[in-house]
Amino acid sequence: MPATVLRPGAMPIVLAYSGGLDTSFLVPWIAEREGRPIITVTVDTGGIDAAAARTLAERARALGSVEHHQIDARADYFEQVLRFLIMGNVRRGQLYPLCVGAERVMQAQTIARMARTLGTDLVAHGCTAAGNDQVRFEVALRTLAPDLKVLAPVRDQAFRREDELAYLKERNLPLPPTGAKYSVNRGLWGVTIGGKETLTSAGSIPDDAWMLTRGAYAQPRAPERHTVSFAQGRPVALDGRALDPVAIIEALETLAAPFGIGRGIHLGDTIIGTKGRVAFEAPAAEVLLTAHRELEKLVLTGRQQRTKDQVAQTYGDLVHEGQLLDPVCRDIEALLVSSQHRVTGEVHLLLQTGNLFIEGVESPYSLMAASKGVYGEAAGEWSAQDALGFSRIVSLPGVLHTRAGERATKEG
Repeated sequence: MPATVLRPGAMPIVLAYSGGLDTSFLVPWIAEREGRPIITVTVDTGGIDAAAARTLAERARALGSVEHHQIDARADYFEQVLRFLIMGNVRRGQLYPLCVGAERVMQAQTIARMARTLGTDLVAHGCTAAGNDQVRFEVALRTLAPDLKVLAPVRDQAFRREDELAYLKERNLPLPPTGAKYSVNRGLWGVTIGGKETLTSAGSIPDDAWMLTRGAYAQPRAPERHTVSFAQGRPVALDGRALDPVAIIEALETLAAPFGIGRGIHLGDTIIGTKGRVAFEAPAAEVLLTAHRELEKLVLTGRQQRTKDQVAQTYGDLVHEGQLLDPVCRDIEALLVSSQHRVTGEVHLLLQTGNLFIEGVESPYSLMAASKGVYGEAAGEWSAQDALGFSRIVSLPGVLHTRAGERATKEG
């Protein structure tokens, strides 16, 4: 196969490159079609170690990229997105912790910045027409850099994964490890896996398709105890050792994944209005969200919790829909930060195969410890007569409702 002919002096095209099948296919296909050099950019929002980074760079160049850049955005990703997901205990459908979708705005932001640096007018991504990521990428790109042109050939040309695979094989170009069987996205907050099994609602993916928790249930492990510490809603230490949040997340993934913790399949509403299904593994997210939630119960009032839960749900929806740049997100984040002033303390964890158990929580701001009363055992700031009067007042709406019903029955 002859080499792709590039137009002399042509501006490069910046491609958001994950190393998966879609973006691997796009490197040679766009260069061949557009006659412009391709610069691949991998935005590291987690899950890429040194060996994986080398492999990504080597594969990109072998596919025809004239330059490859990997940008470490993990710390920015935590500060701009993940810390608020933790503060809000955000899960979609009360299950899915927004493993991958939450990072798309960060990636689009980095791609737009790289295009500016290189002085090009064209960026590309590998999203399909059927998923959420096309919306997330394009909303963010158009918000940040409305003058940039955006290429999305996989979506616009309706390429099938089988066709992409055949294209690469015909040209003897490197293939991604999972080929066309599964679509895998990995980040700091977890992994999503899509395959033929997730196209319907009936069953699970096979055990060998899981990445982080493979074999966890077939080979049970002895339980382990660990402690996570928070300061104003931020994870700050693991087992008494002070670490930055990214290091804590990565360590918890390593600790919890072998127990099968954080594995699930999410069925929910897509941005475009259809139902969708995806398998996910989020060991660190499962631990931190659950631990943070239990600590909040100890230190926040009931009204604080209920109000925060309402806005956190809205925040999660906005992040899921790629609307993180909307100004209302800054307003919600301000409330979340305000709510966390006393969310400081330690959470004691028991990791067991297939289960995360919170053994206890401690905080200097404990509302439980602040009371002189003992639940179910002894009154504190109130007397027995106070309790009786309180019960009478609380029951009054029900008493009046019953009385009104009886009167109406007699008069009827």
